[in-house]
Amino acid sequence: MSPPPTDPAGPAAPPATWPTRHWQPLPDGRVRCDVCPRHCALRDGQRGLCFVRRNDGGRVVLTTYGRSSGYCIDPIEKKPLNHFLPGTPVLSFGTAGCNLTCTFCQNHDISKSRQMDTLQQTAMPDTIARAAAALGCRSVAFTYNDPVIFLEYARDAAIACRAAGIKTVAVTAGYITPAARPDFFEHIDAANVDLKGFTERFYSKLCTGRLGAVLDTLRYLRHETDVWLEITTLLIPGENDGPAELSALSAWIADALGPDVPLHFSAFHPDYRMQDKPRTPFDTLSRARRIATEHGLRYVYTGNVHDEAGQSTRCHRCDAVLVGRDWYTLTRWGLDAAGRCQRCQTPCAGVFDAVPGTWGARRQPVRLERYAR
Repeated sequence: MSPPPTDPAGPAAPPATWPTRHWQPLPDGRVRCDVCPRHCALRDGQRGLCFVRRNDGGRVVLTTYGRSSGYCIDPIEKKPLNHFLPGTPVLSFGTAGCNLTCTFCQNHDISKSRQMDTLQQTAMPDTIARAAAALGCRSVAFTYNDPVIFLEYARDAAIACRAAGIKTVAVTAGYITPAARPDFFEHIDAANVDLKGFTERFYSKLCTGRLGAVLDTLRYLRHETDVWLEITTLLIPGENDGPAELSALSAWIADALGPDVPLHFSAFHPDYRMQDKPRTPFDTLSRARRIATEHGLRYVYTGNVHDEAGQSTRCHRCDAVLVGRDWYTLTRWGLDAAGRCQRCQTPCAGVFDAVPGTWGARRQPVRLERYAR
């Protein structure tokens, strides 16, 4: 792949389309996109299910390169990442579209958008890296919609950020092919993978996807890369919150990935095409956390609820509070400069600075035009 593009002189509009990899021609004249396991076969002018990758004269192009639904500085804990530079600000952005069809999507205004006017802001990769540095962000997150579908834009931004000393984060469902995985994750520093459920029935019925492909991505990240990995599961009443399923999910993580991978159980609220389900009861989250802990997972959290105990990090040996949290605000710091428990010197898995960040719970929308050259 060519080096990441530099910015045009001034805040000029990005190109209308961008060349991609991971596709091949088919004998019938169509082309097949091989970025995700859907392998969409496209006629000339046709878009894939993701809506942003299109057959343009016999090649697959990306139609959202350099375009975003908006840029915002978030707390890193909102991704959620609890063991990656706690307390620091992360410059976050997404584009439009998605390669899954989740009926419960809580970012559906972005991920399900079929309108290019959703993408009202623009920034080339170098601009993103410069802006993150100027704004004091330790990292940039590809989030809000799945960055797998804007692989080339995310990859080039990650390359530019790494050159500027800025780390990058992918918030993804992990629905990507084995061929595209190395290309996507090569320059990524951390990932939160959305493990939406632990049955093929759930993925087929509610996401029109396959569980096995996501599990393969999790194994790849854990065992074949240096990417810091955390996992989130949104618990939907009556769909993926049964004790047997949660036990199987927790046992698989412990066995296949190891006890140090943080797991976040988040509360569902009615949204998009799933308005008939109630909010996730707090007791369901607590039970899920208890089940996962009983299977040996050391760092299990609750999300989308106020639960200081369930959102704080504790030492797995002496139970001391290592990182206290109240929503996205840090309330206590019990790690030494080497990332060990101050009480018993047991290392805590993760990527930590010697001192925590102080960004807090702020959310700050920003525009990046001023950082373009």
